[in-house]
Amino acid sequence: MARPPAEVQFPGDKNRKRKVRVRGIKKASKQIQQRIDHNLETLLDNPEVFVPDIECELGKPRRDMLAATLRDIDSISKKRHNRRWLSRRMGKRRGNVVGRALAGSLLAAGEADTSTVSVYNSPIYGASSFIRRGNGKQSHMVGIQNFTHPRLRLLVWDDHAKAGWWFFSWDGGFVCSGQKAVAPAEWIDESLNKSSIDLTGEEIRYSKGLDEEVVENGEFSDSGWLKLDFEGVKVGITGAALAKTGDEPFVPSIALGMMPPKMSAVAEADWMWRPVGWPAERELPAEAREKLEEVLLAWMNLAIPDDKLARSCRNAILSSIEDGYIAGNHWFDGNAREDFLNHLQGSEEEKQALGVVLDGMEEGVLVRSDGVVLDSESEVIRFEDSSCHPILVALWEDNGMEILQSMFGIEEGEAEKIHAKQMKRKQGFGAFLRELNESVSSARKLERLPWEEGTLPSPLDFAEVLIRKAAQDGVASTVAMCRKAKGLDAAMGWAWLVVHDRTESDAWRFDEASRDKGGDWVPAMTALWDAADSLLNQDILDAKEDYVNSMKWLAEVSGAGAITS
Repeated sequence: MARPPAEVQFPGDKNRKRKVRVRGIKKASKQIQQRIDHNLETLLDNPEVFVPDIECELGKPRRDMLAATLRDIDSISKKRHNRRWLSRRMGKRRGNVVGRALAGSLLAAGEADTSTVSVYNSPIYGASSFIRRGNGKQSHMVGIQNFTHPRLRLLVWDDHAKAGWWFFSWDGGFVCSGQKAVAPAEWIDESLNKSSIDLTGEEIRYSKGLDEEVVENGEFSDSGWLKLDFEGVKVGITGAALAKTGDEPFVPSIALGMMPPKMSAVAEADWMWRPVGWPAERELPAEAREKLEEVLLAWMNLAIPDDKLARSCRNAILSSIEDGYIAGNHWFDGNAREDFLNHLQGSEEEKQALGVVLDGMEEGVLVRSDGVVLDSESEVIRFEDSSCHPILVALWEDNGMEILQSMFGIEEGEAEKIHAKQMKRKQGFGAFLRELNESVSSARKLERLPWEEGTLPSPLDFAEVLIRKAAQDGVASTVAMCRKAKGLDAAMGWAWLVVHDRTESDAWRFDEASRDKGGDWVPAMTALWDAADSLLNQDILDAKEDYVNSMKWLAEVSGAGAITS
């Protein structure tokens, strides 16, 4: 008899055996299985082992949620060996939710094989293994089966917490304080010891950077620090310590030991800081206190990260001040404008420019560090940055024309060109204002010359061109002009080079006639330059007469003819 053909399987054959992986279920490791088996065995012996110590009076079960739950736990405890009854109880849609989770856990405790477990993943409490049976909430079964874990066992009581009950759990105890948040001293002590910030001290705790006396007396500091009060236990934490909490922020490291996880219910917070320069005897505005409380509450509710708390608290205070001047974290009285400007980092020209802007302000303003300029309803002038350059960048568009006209007297047309160029270029304002000042100063000095540019006859006009160029850019800048000169201008250029001892390498560039004529003009050119140097560079205004006489002398010897001043 012929053999049947061999079975052939093709990829995608529906009849092939496949491994099916169910999400949220895994094979427990030996260590996890031993822990769960031990916890379930203990739970079966004492089904109330996960229940906290009740440190409050309970009402009647009909009206008291916690009393009703405890009564249901007691009923289930009495029938913990009745597996048929437990199976029905864990599947009920009605009834106490904690009771359903307990019934399912007790049923799992009687099973021989606990190697397959479910995984509970929480972004707050992490991943935990448990055996899932029935319709109970996963978080409740996790808490019941991990009753030795100080944080996970709190999950059982989340619905009660929503109804106003408070629970506190730590390695040495587990209590319910009733409908008032009363943190046990042992819980406070252990929570602070195990927080994400290293704290020194016992009755008074403080982080690195503080000492006991400062925390005890509630002293302010220039950098500020966080003051916490847990039922009389004072805690001080610096902003630097908060910035280093990393993956585990400070608030969760405390609050996850209570249910609901609300640290603000058991701790009072304050930020011990005042702006530098703020009078010690003067209270902060009431609005500052209100904003500060809002920031601290938001931080305790995890809306503000640890490393942003210090800045948020400072901004809450600074944004509430309605008078004076503020630069960074420094405050100045309204009568101390010069002290305010001197405190800013920048050149004298930059500070002078900001002074012009302040003169034109009729109300308060806030210049943020990102360059945004906001009008203020109060009179306070506040710069978040203490450096002049970014402040001037932010203010230049609206105030640049006023700065140019007030500081340098530049006419509107020319000022508009300079203003627009700086808007696009955004050159460092220190260099920009300094160069502009030198340019304007040079132009103003040249106005001292008795003749307008281009009005003198040749070659006197070339001599004055050389003088103007030398006054603005230095003698070296005139050498190339002399080399390129022609005719009588070449002779004048040679005389200029002789006066400044610049002929050694340039003699071959000039013909003999130019050198002869220029050589005859050297005494007059020397007198003219000496007078110009005194008038323009040494600010000797009386030298103007000497300049006129020297120019007339040069006109005479060069054959330019008589000139009028």
